[in-house]
Amino acid sequence: MYKRVVVALDGSAVAEAVMPFILDIAGPLDMEVILARVIVPPEPLIVEGSVQLAVEDPAEARVDAEEYLAALAAELRGKGVRTHTEVRTGRHPADEIVGMARDAGADLIAMTTHGRSGLGRLLFGSVAEAVLRESKLPVLLLRVTEAQVEQRAMQAAAR
Repeated sequence: MYKRVVVALDGSAVAEAVMPFILDIAGPLDMEVILARVIVPPEPLIVEGSVQLAVEDPAEARVDAEEYLAALAAELRGKGVRTHTEVRTGRHPADEIVGMARDAGADLIAMTTHGRSGLGRLLFGSVAEAVLRESKLPVLLLRVTEAQVEQRAMQAAAR
């Protein structure tokens, strides 16, 4: 059975939609949950033959990612789930996610797919699809769209 799961998060509400499912299974299965986030460094900008670096501070991006994961981890720990966090930096998020799972000795990767299709999928790619293709581990994908997340938030607020 599954004992350690890497949950890939990108900071979006769509990615966080996997968390209720993880919470439902982690406790009864006594799973260890590793909340993971990949920071993609900014691409250098080329303007009129010169190279300019983007102004985003990598150290600040790491701190933001760590704080984001720490808040989610605290919530899980408060519900009795063994939880760790990991932040990595890399140009290819799928490679980093698969690497985190391998390095952690995980036996499952869980994440959402943003539900893009057609041109949106072609333009933005699909990290989830790449993880599914590259991973030797089982990958649990939950398809969620932004509209579904908004609808769930409205239903929760109405309660």
